[in-house]
Amino acid sequence: MKFSEADKLVFAGDSITDSSRDRTDPASLGKGYVRQIAELLVDGPEVLNRGVNGNRIYDLEARWTTDVLAARPTVLTVKIGINDTWRTFDRGLPSPIGKFRATYARLLASARQHLPAELYVITPFLLPVEPEQHAWADDLAPRIEAAIDVATEYGARLIRADLFMPRAAAEHGAATLAPDGVHPSPLGHRLLAEAWLAAAGAPVEEVPLP
Repeated sequence: MKFSEADKLVFAGDSITDSSRDRTDPASLGKGYVRQIAELLVDGPEVLNRGVNGNRIYDLEARWTTDVLAARPTVLTVKIGINDTWRTFDRGLPSPIGKFRATYARLLASARQHLPAELYVITPFLLPVEPEQHAWADDLAPRIEAAIDVATEYGARLIRADLFMPRAAAEHGAATLAPDGVHPSPLGHRLLAEAWLAAAGAPVEEVPLP
């Protein structure tokens, strides 16, 4: 896919997307994969970061109309789900899988209804670095499957971070890619950016890995 200056790319999600963006500045891209995508694209589409630290899928739904639909993207990427697992364990906030999937489906259905946008879904992932994080995997796995199912149902391009991030972690070490098991390092963000660009088939600037 070749982007142009007429395109508007919106990335919606949690802290992995947010990546310390300045939320007082609508143009702030943060320090992560969204900024890297914007910097690597050869052509100059508008790129907007609409990630918010700590969001579960229900938080994203609450701001979907104002933060996502109102931006009128031509390309929309959603990455959400890890906090639905994390908050289950650290705060006792349940996120039943059926409710999670239904909410995800409503988000993509509304995007299909209201936007002329190409849709992308990045699956949630976990790279355990603490012993207790291994227990999260059983809770996260059906959320990954829900993301895959909903992406397929609504014709979104699927980016399997749940597959390529663990493979990279086996080579480089989990903490090298995500020091706390969740939030990517610069290299982890670079892998996310490259996977998104590969899925988009977009021409990119040639920049070596750090």
